[in-house]
Amino acid sequence: MHVDRLWLTDFRSYTEAEFSPASEGLTLVSGSNGEGKTNLVEAIAYLATLKSFRGSPGEVLVRVARPGEPAVQRAIVRAEGSRESRRVLVEAEVNVAGRDRVQVNGQPLKRSRDLLGFFQVTVFSPDDLSLVKGGPQERRQYLDDLLVALHPRHGDTITEVERVLKQRNALLKSAAAASPVPRDVEATLDVWDSKLSSAGEKLASVRDSLTGALEPLAGEAYARLAAAVSERGRDAIRLRYERSWRGPLEDALREARRDDLRRGVTTVGPHRDELEMRVGDFPARTHASQGEQRSLTLALRVAGHHLVTERIGSSPILLLDDVFSELDATRSESLLACLPRGQAIVTTAGAVPSGAEIAARYRVEGGKLLR
Repeated sequence: MHVDRLWLTDFRSYTEAEFSPASEGLTLVSGSNGEGKTNLVEAIAYLATLKSFRGSPGEVLVRVARPGEPAVQRAIVRAEGSRESRRVLVEAEVNVAGRDRVQVNGQPLKRSRDLLGFFQVTVFSPDDLSLVKGGPQERRQYLDDLLVALHPRHGDTITEVERVLKQRNALLKSAAAASPVPRDVEATLDVWDSKLSSAGEKLASVRDSLTGALEPLAGEAYARLAAAVSERGRDAIRLRYERSWRGPLEDALREARRDDLRRGVTTVGPHRDELEMRVGDFPARTHASQGEQRSLTLALRVAGHHLVTERIGSSPILLLDDVFSELDATRSESLLACLPRGQAIVTTAGAVPSGAEIAARYRVEGGKLLR
């Protein structure tokens, strides 16, 4: 899959912009810090996911009016491209107030995950180090994003778990002050426990299977990245999905109920699980060096990209946002060597790795995108 042309109107720093990346190979977008390079790749990622990979709310994506201008109320993002010889036009309207609107080939989009049938992206960014150094939520989100990319039906399971947890936690919080717990609350908790057990077991199972599929791919990528800079490339990385309970989830929920009622929150379930990462015999989060952690982070992104490409039969668009600023030259060259063929858009404020074959070049300067 690839994007042939992107149009922006009042998106982030751009009043108007048009971007035509090369359909295959590296498209380089250079410019000083703060000029708007990330905004460009963020727009492409938004059309694939309807959310900002920087974690920004929708209204922040709308350009802030200059002094003397009327307030800007909406941003328009449009992209034309193709997937498996099928032409696709995706158009999104992001509103400061009111509902956002999205169309695919002129037809209103019914569900955001339906976009996966048209555009998919793999994003590399400097913030990715949180995959290793951050809390468990970062790693669970990494797995869940990949699950949805592999098949939209997994999104239904994730949504169901989140819905049930919200309802169960609300009930726990409301009942926390009651002693003894009313019978109707206990009966309702039984219902939510059953629902959470069903959806939670399913989510944990597919996360576990995904972890097993990722481990050899991540290990291969890590070995190439780490060995290139004389790190412990000979030490295998290990990935293991750890559940927060033992045995059937429904039994674990029943055993934890007293504590849950006391704390007003669900203490076991897939929302408490962890993706354990080890380099050799040691936990990567606490024992790996900064360089090893960065190599592992990159390896995880490469592994996810390869797995999605293999499973869906089409390579997602690669978006590498200023990643070379965080890498030494050797690791940068190794990263490029690990990437499969396809469309890749790279932003940088500095130099690109030597030997990189650039298919198209752009520069952002003074808020404008220049060819």
